[in-house]
Amino acid sequence: MISPHELHFTAIRAQGPGGQNVNKVSCAVHLRFDIRASSLPEAVKERLLQRPDQRVSGDGVIVIKAQSSRSLEQNKLEALARLQALVAEAARVQPPRKATRPTRGSQRRRLDTKSQRGEIKAGRGKVGW
Repeated sequence: MISPHELHFTAIRAQGPGGQNVNKVSCAVHLRFDIRASSLPEAVKERLLQRPDQRVSGDGVIVIKAQSSRSLEQNKLEALARLQALVAEAARVQPPRKATRPTRGSQRRRLDTKSQRGEIKAGRGKVGW
């Protein structure tokens, strides 16, 4: 679905513990994917751009950081898997919601419990002589 020439990987240094390895080796990965310049269908592009996701920048670029592994290749695969999951979720169309009405019995039960609760609260007042 996503062609490899649309992806841009950048090796960066990982954060967190790791001793000398984390200071010397750039094994974390930034994956950049430009939504507008991609070959995705227009509907999927629109849904990706409308997502309230901090990984989608204002100019339509998805930036995914992967640093869980000490291997550059494994971090690339993890970032790619996360991007594919994000695109697959945007490609899935939500069915329209059908409005339903509560049943008469559920309405009656709700009102009965409301009146019972009101009686309990009314009984908490000061007792007058």
